[in-house]
Formats: sequence, C-alpha cells, structure tokens
Amino acid sequence: MSDGHPGRRSRLLAVTAAAAAAGALAWALRDLPAAFGRRPDPLDPRVRNSPQFRDGVFHNAPSELALRGAARPDSGTIRRMLLDRDGRTPAGPVPTVRPVPTARPAEGVEVVWYGHASALVEVEGSRVLLDPIWSERCSPAGHVGPKRLHPMPVELEALPPVDAVLISHDHYDHLDMATVRRLVELQSAPFAVPLGIGGHLRRWGVPEHRIIELDWDETCTLGELTLTLTSAHHFSGRGLTRNTTLWGSWVIAGPNRKVYYTGDSGYFEGYARIGEQHGPFDAALVQVGAYDEAWADIHMTPEDAVRAHLDLNAGLLVPVHWCTFNLSLHAWSEPIERLLVEAKAQGVPLAVPRPGQRVDVDNPPELDGWWETVA
Repeated sequence: MSDGHPGRRSRLLAVTAAAAAAGALAWALRDLPAAFGRRPDPLDPRVRNSPQFRDGVFHNAPSELALRGAARPDSGTIRRMLLDRDGRTPAGPVPTVRPVPTARPAEGVEVVWYGHASALVEVEGSRVLLDPIWSERCSPAGHVGPKRLHPMPVELEALPPVDAVLISHDHYDHLDMATVRRLVELQSAPFAVPLGIGGHLRRWGVPEHRIIELDWDETCTLGELTLTLTSAHHFSGRGLTRNTTLWGSWVIAGPNRKVYYTGDSGYFEGYARIGEQHGPFDAALVQVGAYDEAWADIHMTPEDAVRAHLDLNAGLLVPVHWCTFNLSLHAWSEPIERLLVEAKAQGVPLAVPRPGQRVDVDNPPELDGWWETVA
C-alpha cells in the first residue's frame, strides 16, 4: 500500500537510513568510553609521593642524551604519515610459527615473540607475558586505527598458564582492553603495572588482588620470580591528557638468570644505570621500530637499540616493537636491516624470530633473512 507522496517516502527512507547509520556507529563505538580507561586519583598517596610525579603528572628523569626530539609530530610529520605510505607494510604474508606447547616452563631462558611488543618470557621455571595485545587493531575503537599486518600465531586461549602479566605503559599498542578482559577470564596471574595503570585495570574488571602497581626501582616477588620496574624515557596517555600514569621497563629475574625488557623509550642514561644495578642479563628484548627524528626522545633507532643493549650488559638481543603494526614512516623491514648492520659492527649476538617462534637464549636460531622474502 502506498501513501501516494514520493517526497514523503524519500524523506522517510532518508530518516530510516540516517537512524540505521547512527545505530551502526553507536554499536561500533560502544566500548570507546571504557577503552580510554580511568585516570588515577591524584590524591592517591602512592601517586602523589612518587619522585616522578609533580604538577599533577608524571615526568621523565632529566636526561641530556634523550633531548633530541619533540615527541609531538608537527604538521609536516603528520602529512608524511598520511601520504608517504610506500614500503611501510610487507609486500606479502608475514610468516608466523605456531608455538609448540610445553608442559613446563623452560629451566633456562626462552622467549616466544608474538609480534610487536607482545612476548612470553620463561626464566628458570617461571612464565611472564609482556604487553599482550591480541586485538586486530591497536586503537580504542575496533574499526579504526592501525591494523595488524599478520595474524597472531596462537590464540589467547591456547597460552600456557603464566605467573605474571607485565605492562610497560598504557599506550594502545601495549595495553589492550579486550585482551586484558580475556586474560582475567583465562588466567589467574596478577598484572604488574607502573603506577596509575591500576585505574584502567579496575575499570575493565581486573580484581584488586590481581593488580600490582609499582614505581621505578620497586620490586615484587612471586615465588622464585622477581620483577622490578625500572625507568624509561617515554610518556603515557590514552586520550588528550598525557602522563597521568607512569611508564617503565622491566627486569625479570629468576634465582640465577635475568631478562630485560625496554618497553618504549628513547636512548637515555638510564640504560647504563640499569645495567650497573641489575645486570648482566642473559637476554634483552629491545624496542627497535616505530622511530623517527620527530620523536627521537621517546623511541630508539636500531643503532640506539644496540647502544642500549651494550649499556645494559646484556647477552642475546631480541628485537621487538616492529613487524606487526604500521606506526611510523620508515620501511617495514628497515629496523631489522639497520639492526643487523649495527649489531655485526658492535659484535652483539642477535636473534630475529618469526612471530611465534621460540628462542632458546642458550642456543638461538641462526639468522635466516625470513623478512627479506616479504619486504
């Protein structure tokens, strides 16, 4: 039956389409407020009394070495990020390896890198999960933002039981709401995080007894595993306001052996101090990608990464923070190509696993150039 008025029918269809579009947008953005997390209470005595906290925000330690970039891209940098896209993604599928499940954690030191900064570190019978992000995008919304360039090599449900989940800072490519919520259901391990990040976790349903918040140089002990939050030269923020939560790096120590994880950081004096206080390390997972001169103070170049590794007095270098998301202006494989040159020049032992490949630090895989086939 028709009402006989084409104009009225057109308006009705337009209104219906607009309502449907609005509904679809609302559904797509339904988790956006929660994804931003929750700012910590500035009156919290642990926050207020932190040596890193003043004027309502956290600060980096003073550094002469790290004062080389602005950490805030200008219009030219933003234009390059939007328009200069050649070579920034792999030309073919990134080869991944499904990790072989093991009944018990390694008695030595082994690492499974899943892509970007997500990794499983096993040290003398303990397992630690680093900066897990299993979502398709590193973004507060599931339909926009940097998209994964390769699938995760293993489902989150297939991970073995871990003793701790470590978070380096609250940026979306390191702290993912959906992954955290699933880990609450799938694992019983505590989340060890820098000061202030507990607010995000509480909003996302992490029980209080599973939240451990630390300041720089503070330590927690879980059985034979000792975890120490150490300094980094970076920043934090999941919205328009920066630095309401702390950032850091991690020392993961068993009774006799140690691994270091840089998180995100510019090159700074802190690496030498950490090496003196906590080294030597059997291995270091070092950030090597997503660098640019516009933010040289908060991300390292591959050459910086080798320099930091030497400062840390570390053994095997395992590069992280590359391969998985397009977050900068350099070519996809450039971090590894530059890292190989510098590591060889400095005599630094290096392992470059495929996502999902297990690395035995005492018997690392040979470099086989797998990235060259898809660059």
